[in-house]
Amino acid sequence: MTRTRMGAVIGLAVLAVALAGCGGSDDDASGTTTETTTTSETTTDTTAASGTTLTASVGPGFDISLTDADGAAVSTLSPGEYTIEVSDQSDIHNFHLTGPGVDEMTDVGGTGTETWTVTFEAGSYHFQCDPHASTMNGDFEVSG
Repeated sequence: MTRTRMGAVIGLAVLAVALAGCGGSDDDASGTTTETTTTSETTTDTTAASGTTLTASVGPGFDISLTDADGAAVSTLSPGEYTIEVSDQSDIHNFHLTGPGVDEMTDVGGTGTETWTVTFEAGSYHFQCDPHASTMNGDFEVSG
């Protein structure tokens, strides 16, 4: 199993356990968040319809990613509303997503899971770990 897939499997397991124990959220997300994950491995084009769930993951090592339901790295998406399940697995990293109308991030000092509902419009989006932005980052396009 590749490192990226193993990270995605672990991230989903952590998310499932966290969601089972959570009753709510105090996150102040604006409701418009977009994320994409890219690693040093090959990315694949992904186009998804509105209502699709994406998985964002950062840590515990120096890995950051945004993947679709099949675990493939996201490089292109169709415009629309997406749910992003963010798994922040390290207190030295964060997941920061920016693009047209989107500026969402987790806290560097914290860990845990967050769920963002984001509406992507046509344009370029970028995600990164702010303390390690030169090495932990990715980009994707929304068009359609």
